[in-house]
Amino acid sequence: MVRLREFDEDQALDAAMQVFWEKGFEATSLSDLTSRMGIQRPSLYAAFGDKKQLFEAALRKYTQSHAAYVRAELQRSSSVKQAFFNFFGGIVADEYENGSNKGCFCINTMVELAPHDEKFEILTREHQMYLSAVFQETLERGIQSGELEVTVDARALAHTMVTFLIGITVMMKSRPARAFVDQAVATFLILLDGK
Repeated sequence: MVRLREFDEDQALDAAMQVFWEKGFEATSLSDLTSRMGIQRPSLYAAFGDKKQLFEAALRKYTQSHAAYVRAELQRSSSVKQAFFNFFGGIVADEYENGSNKGCFCINTMVELAPHDEKFEILTREHQMYLSAVFQETLERGIQSGELEVTVDARALAHTMVTFLIGITVMMKSRPARAFVDQAVATFLILLDGK
């Protein structure tokens, strides 16, 4: 007879994701995980495999959730320029006003693991390419509506936006002056004018 699991796997995975997000892969111990997840080691292994498999599951869950969030945020405003201003401005505001200093789980993984682990190099690159596609889609919507100039290269600008997003997210972990980051966002978004 198969024994039913006595915990909610989705909640446990959320808890694991939070620990990994706060501490990173290497600094997170199995005790950190089992304590936050509220389960014993045998249950962790049975449900998720080893620490690396659990990390991968947490990262996949995060990237799916983050991708849906980015898409929804960019569709929230009929103005493409306003949508991007709200999106990038919101990232900055969230970091400074909530004081979490956790950054983006996927970008943290890109910095910590991707340089020496091919699987995480691929997973983080896939997320970057997905975000680029969402940015490009949004830019093309702005070109079709006439809000953006036809001279805007949507694909190139989308790739540039992903690079900028990664850059400011990593930089904000060192807590530069808020005005410095706000000015960088405002200056960067001038690119939407196609100049």
